[in-house]
Amino acid sequence: KKRRSHPRSILAWMRVAVVGAGAFGGWTALHLQRLGARVTLLDAWGPGNSRASSGGETRIIRTLYADRIYVELTLRSMELWRDFERRDPRGLLRRTGLLRMVGPDDPLNDRAAPLLREAGVPLESLTPAEASRRFPEVHFGGINRVFYEPGAGYLAARRGCQMICEAFQREGGEYRQLAAVPHPDLRSLSLSDGARLTADAYVFACGPWLGKLFPDVVGGLVTPQRRDVFFFGLPAGDARFGDDRFPCWWDTVAQYYGVPGNEWRGFKVGEDAGDTPFDPTDGDRAPSPEALRAAREYLGFRFPALAGAPLVESRVCQYELTPDKHLIVDRHPQAEHVLLSGGGSGHGYKLGAAIGEQIAEIVLGRRSPNPFFGLSRFTPR
Repeated sequence: KKRRSHPRSILAWMRVAVVGAGAFGGWTALHLQRLGARVTLLDAWGPGNSRASSGGETRIIRTLYADRIYVELTLRSMELWRDFERRDPRGLLRRTGLLRMVGPDDPLNDRAAPLLREAGVPLESLTPAEASRRFPEVHFGGINRVFYEPGAGYLAARRGCQMICEAFQREGGEYRQLAAVPHPDLRSLSLSDGARLTADAYVFACGPWLGKLFPDVVGGLVTPQRRDVFFFGLPAGDARFGDDRFPCWWDTVAQYYGVPGNEWRGFKVGEDAGDTPFDPTDGDRAPSPEALRAAREYLGFRFPALAGAPLVESRVCQYELTPDKHLIVDRHPQAEHVLLSGGGSGHGYKLGAAIGEQIAEIVLGRRSPNPFFGLSRFTPR
């Protein structure tokens, strides 16, 4: 689509308020600021806070998708993360590779492989025997096929949000740690300090709170669900599971995923399934004993050398699921100047840099929202 350009002198008069300083909101604010708008970024608890879907230590970044749009977004995000690291080389993107373990019925890889070939992304297909020789630390029992994406890895999540916010402020943006609620007329924001903020355009990148802020438009289309994440201690002096030797992994059979020991934190094991509703504001984030027992049992089965490993850290996060697990990026149907973004569905963080870039261009009129992420897809026809 043809993009309309705006001189910076015009954009300098455009005021944009971005609510939410997670992966989507932080990058959106930074892109808008760089394009010349006057931006205020707000967050109730701070960028990468422990309640946010963008909180926590790490997020896997992979190109292995069955939809072309996600392949392209991930590749663009990787470019943006690398560019950001050239400006601030504190290290946010770590390429460890990714092992994806699948059962007999898994159409994703068959659909993804030609897209990755077209994009020039290497993807190896291994039998369990071949994978065992390459990765002897893993027991591939119950696995029919293994796919290895060498260019994948992980991002430092919480630290990434904080660094994006810092860069945004260095480049002239205003960050305010306040809760914000849209006024009923959608022309201003009521802030938790009692003030009211008015802008020319608003972006709500509120993660699991998006449905509560817009019950009539989003409502139950974004459903927060609880996920338990555990970090297990590695054997003393054992470097086999460090992120310089061992890949990230995604077991679609047992529905777990993990990240090798990053920054000496331990071996991350996370749930990739579940349907327990969760309140992101007041929910108890103590780990579930049942989830811990299941994770321990799985760890000993899939990674025998880590059987009996001690728990060294744990956290409870949430997925903010949409019915089809695709993101929401669209204008408010009754307010063109309001952009709604969320529904990361457990895979949105990696896309934040590119999604933020596109949201900024939508707000400035340089592109139209993509129907793939539109709200109208949920409307019965």
